[in-house]
Amino acid sequence: MKKRSALIIFASLIFILLTACGEQSKEDVVKKLEEQAEKMSGYKTDASMTMNTGKEQQKYHIEVWHKKKDFYRVKLQHDQDEEGSQIILKNKEGVFVLTPALNKSFKFQSEWPQNSSQPYLYESLVQDILKDSEAEFSTMEDYYVFKTKTNYQNNKSLPFQEIYFDKKTYQPVLVKVFDQDMQALVEVQFGGFTKDPSFKEEDFDVQKNMAAVQTEVPVMNMEGEQTFTVRYPAVQLGAELAEKQEVDMEAGKRVIMTYKGDKSFTIIEEQAEVKAASTADVVPVQGEPVNLGFTIGAINDNTLEWNYKGMKFRLASNDLTREEMIEVAGSVYDQSVK
Repeated sequence: MKKRSALIIFASLIFILLTACGEQSKEDVVKKLEEQAEKMSGYKTDASMTMNTGKEQQKYHIEVWHKKKDFYRVKLQHDQDEEGSQIILKNKEGVFVLTPALNKSFKFQSEWPQNSSQPYLYESLVQDILKDSEAEFSTMEDYYVFKTKTNYQNNKSLPFQEIYFDKKTYQPVLVKVFDQDMQALVEVQFGGFTKDPSFKEEDFDVQKNMAAVQTEVPVMNMEGEQTFTVRYPAVQLGAELAEKQEVDMEAGKRVIMTYKGDKSFTIIEEQAEVKAASTADVVPVQGEPVNLGFTIGAINDNTLEWNYKGMKFRLASNDLTREEMIEVAGSVYDQSVK
């Protein structure tokens, strides 16, 4: 009898030890992630982002600084385009997109980043997990993996994501964002991740950041430019080019292209104004910041505006949804020049 009792006690101890040494449950991991997000005063991280949402693959190096609660600095550097460097900045004054090649900062009235999924922001990934009651959880040798729904307000074609966290640090390692067919169209790979770094007040200042980044990306010199290359969208959603107008402007030329069909739209292209290096400009814009793959634009219900390679673009339509406007705009640099 005593021997049997001893065996039962021994078996119980083994069970307890195995349970204690076993894998964390989904609830345990979620709690750890939430606690870490709450306790951190901020973080710095580097990441590489690959986007396959257009015909041409786009690659970015991303540098993220976050100071609790509402201070952000996200620098996006296009791998193949030095002039494509931009900074998304959030401070007490609002949300800004800094475009050093034009020496301009665009100010948004926006709830960014809380209003949409952000695959390179730690707290956004945690919030997506918390909001999805049906989030799937699995474990790998070194990672905890969550499959969740996304919350892209302007792009419903990317409904799912997989998020990989390091088992030891609970820091993000990899994010894959999928389309409806579970094809990974966006992938973010994280490098170093530093918790609770020290920040200076000027780290989130618009003018200080503009001045600093212009040492890397010089202001474009547009003097002597007489012509520009007209770009056409590869994605037209059944519409056809019905009319093309060229208007002479003081600073160059403006081209207005009207596409007709069930999904009619108009694209306006003109040479962007470049401010002198000594007079950086802050331009108020209407809409939300949106990543087109090659640059950051501003979107609202009827228009989408962006600047790229010294050109200013405006897409307007009463027929296109926001998602369709992003698709059309994002295809402008996929199409061969005519």
